[in-house]
Amino acid sequence: MDALGEREQLRAAVSRQPADFIAWVMLADAELSAGELVAGEAAAQRALQLRHDHPEALARLGRARWMQGRHAEAAQLLRHASRQVPQHPGIALWLGHALEDAGQPEAAADAYRRAHALMPDEAYMAAQRLNWQRRLCDWRDLDALSRQVRHAVAQGNPAVEPFAFLSEDASATEQLACARQRARVIAQSTPQLPATSVRHHGPLRIGFLSNGFGAHPTGLLTVALFEQLRAQPALQVHLFALNRDDGSTIRQRLRAAAHTLHDLSGQPHAAIAGSIRATGIDILFDLRGWGGGGTPEVLAMHPAPLQINWLAYPGSSGAPWIDYVLADGFVLPPALESGFSEPVLRLPRAFQPSDNTRVVEPPPLRRDCGLPEDAVVFCCFNNSYKLNPRSVGRLLEILRRVPDSVLWLLSGPGDADVRLREVAHQQGVAPARLVFMAKLPHPQYLARYRHADLFLDTHPYNAHTTASDALWAGCPVLTAPGQTFAARVAGSLNHHLGLDGMNVADDASFVDTAVALGNDRGALQALRERLDLARRQTGLFDMRGFAGDFTDLLLQLAHAHGWQGAGTA
Repeated sequence: MDALGEREQLRAAVSRQPADFIAWVMLADAELSAGELVAGEAAAQRALQLRHDHPEALARLGRARWMQGRHAEAAQLLRHASRQVPQHPGIALWLGHALEDAGQPEAAADAYRRAHALMPDEAYMAAQRLNWQRRLCDWRDLDALSRQVRHAVAQGNPAVEPFAFLSEDASATEQLACARQRARVIAQSTPQLPATSVRHHGPLRIGFLSNGFGAHPTGLLTVALFEQLRAQPALQVHLFALNRDDGSTIRQRLRAAAHTLHDLSGQPHAAIAGSIRATGIDILFDLRGWGGGGTPEVLAMHPAPLQINWLAYPGSSGAPWIDYVLADGFVLPPALESGFSEPVLRLPRAFQPSDNTRVVEPPPLRRDCGLPEDAVVFCCFNNSYKLNPRSVGRLLEILRRVPDSVLWLLSGPGDADVRLREVAHQQGVAPARLVFMAKLPHPQYLARYRHADLFLDTHPYNAHTTASDALWAGCPVLTAPGQTFAARVAGSLNHHLGLDGMNVADDASFVDTAVALGNDRGALQALRERLDLARRQTGLFDMRGFAGDFTDLLLQLAHAHGWQGAGTA
């Protein structure tokens, strides 16, 4: 039975038996899983009327509040429910999710650990705990948790979230298996819309679905491209926003660039799919994939005849509803195609666009940033979950071999910074040589790259938007490309700048190259000058050229699927 059939049966059940508490709880679950937030909340409220303060009903109401973005209320409800049934692993898990988003990261980790302790053999619990501990740089039991999660994927368990799995040191084949297993579950429970095809005539209607249309990495990467696409008469661009208007300048620019920006925030999956279908989209880009806040259920309904995985999820969707993946020849060479379920479309330039209107302002004084006046500054502003023991180990080795240098990091959640300084101490590096930058509005963060001498990348999950920011701001990026998409993005940017020398083979080369540059100010300055020249002379940041290549590729694809031209619709 698909999800719609299940909900219809449960609705019929509560209509026949309006005092059936269990049916109302099950209906709340089913409605919320379908993205029907109003109906799910109403079902949970009805269950609470039947059994006041019951933990199962409280938990469903808490889940509804969490999905509505009312995180503090969600945490309060779920904490109350969990206190009543402390041995309930599912409620502990939901409490972890709510506490994450309510800004209580260490409490969230405690909830995830409790959920896993209650169900130690359950892969989903292990994966949630592992993912959040990575964010907190809490490496207790890390290897054992990673082995459990990878074993679950190998056994065909669909419980592991594909986006979190990208942080494991797994192969592209393992990543594909993880994604396929999750996709299979969704495909089996999601009804599809009737099949449709690309229209034969008229401008191509291109849709982009994302929860990042605002001051978010996706919005920051795409806005200048959409502005250039506005000048392409063969295309009509529609943005389908899963996130509310954040009032940002980026959101305003996106709205102005698109033919229409459709605000679908908070709508059920079926309504979102219906809006895409009603708009007559020919080619739909999934700009979220398996990342948080995405809606694979919408894509599974196949609202557009052609659907493409691009930009936000750096791996294979593994999904039967995705027809292509968009990449470039470096980030996804032919040798890695076996790790992808989708046929590969390749741009002649780097697959990642960027905002080439960004202005890099002068930064505050070094001392106001917590930096020494005359030290070499290595930086890594990647998210904390990318800072695993291997990556941090090589960063600290570089500090040991470059006297008086410092490592500038983005401050992580909870006690992550404290833990990293403790690791530094254990490995013989003065903790004060780790300098942390609080999260800042994008222009202020971008300005700080002027004080950074060299960006040191992570493995197996590279810098992506962060690498683009660093290079645009004039800070060279050193990376060691791996054998997965997520491990090759920074390398792709370097390659398309003509700076292949900054793509090294392994950890030893990474450390040696950083040390050599860190101990030679002249070499660092020469590298920055080469980067400055490459920024101006190569096509990496040329969004007009990107828009032309992007349009040509889409027109070729559409012709292959029956489109005959942009004349009369």
